[in-house]
Amino acid sequence: MARVKGAMMTRKRRKKVLKVAKGYFGAKSKLFKMAKQQVMKSGNYAFIGRKQKKRNFRRLWITRISAACRMNGVNYSTFMNGVTKAGIQLNRKMLSEIAINDPAAFTALVEKAKAAL
Repeated sequence: MARVKGAMMTRKRRKKVLKVAKGYFGAKSKLFKMAKQQVMKSGNYAFIGRKQKKRNFRRLWITRISAACRMNGVNYSTFMNGVTKAGIQLNRKMLSEIAINDPAAFTALVEKAKAAL
């Protein structure tokens, strides 16, 4: 039986890593060892970033709702308590969109929340 060498698969594996590392600064895009390390680190950053994105958007929505609530004379926590007691099932994303795009509708929601308390 003929001897099988690993050069083809090794080259293929290294090219795959270097292709992912394309655009990295300096030797991190040229040398395999450094590229491999940076690709692994970048993968970790990307994983963490996907979790942080959700947190950051929730913070943004809460900030927007809070600002709109203060304009209507009520604080955020009181408003959210009133919304749940009134049985309004809107998530924070939709509440923030309403607060930005339709202030009159948001004022009506605040009144309903106040009445439910």
